[in-house]
Amino acid sequence: MSRKPTKGYFVRGQFVAEGSELDLEFKRELKFGLEGPSRTELKRESTELQELGVQLLTLRRDLMAGLKLPDKLADGLVEANRITNFEGKRRQMQFIGKQMRLLSPETLQAVRDALEIQRLGSAKDTQSLHLAEAWRDRLIADDAAAGEWIAQYPQTDIQQLRALVRQARKDAVPVTNAAVSQGLAPRQSRAYRELFKLVRSILSGGQSDESTEEADHE
Repeated sequence: MSRKPTKGYFVRGQFVAEGSELDLEFKRELKFGLEGPSRTELKRESTELQELGVQLLTLRRDLMAGLKLPDKLADGLVEANRITNFEGKRRQMQFIGKQMRLLSPETLQAVRDALEIQRLGSAKDTQSLHLAEAWRDRLIADDAAAGEWIAQYPQTDIQQLRALVRQARKDAVPVTNAAVSQGLAPRQSRAYRELFKLVRSILSGGQSDESTEEADHE
């Protein structure tokens, strides 16, 4: 017995079955034209706002304070950060998504701007961290590096710098083949960590943020 063919039509080479969600979507767009957004557009916007709400959970306090969010949304974000249960977190994020859809276009743009400021700041911090690591390693490995550093940063306490370099070299632990094969990094000395902090502080204009130091400095 042959199967009755499904009624429908083709749009841009794609078969659309009558009564399907895609069929209803096309009919809606034909009926309302440009009077309002399509369901696809609404879903896309909803997904974006949901993701924006997730990103807000990571926003720094100073940037969050400048947004002047509605109390329901602000309290909801605080509560979401407290919830550890998966299902509870999921429901709370749905609530946040609904609150995000109530924000004015101006507030939503302010949220995007704040998140972008934080992203650019994080990238800058990472670049500064890598630069400090590179200088520290050069100072320990190459005698000429100290002269180059002092030429660029004459405000450096030269005696302190040279003393830390000497001690870091003296305390250096030889890396064995066994350690390399096991992926083990040797624990670095205090002078090694202090040299990094000195270099990082000078590169950042005298402000050292210990929370951004690499894990092997602990």
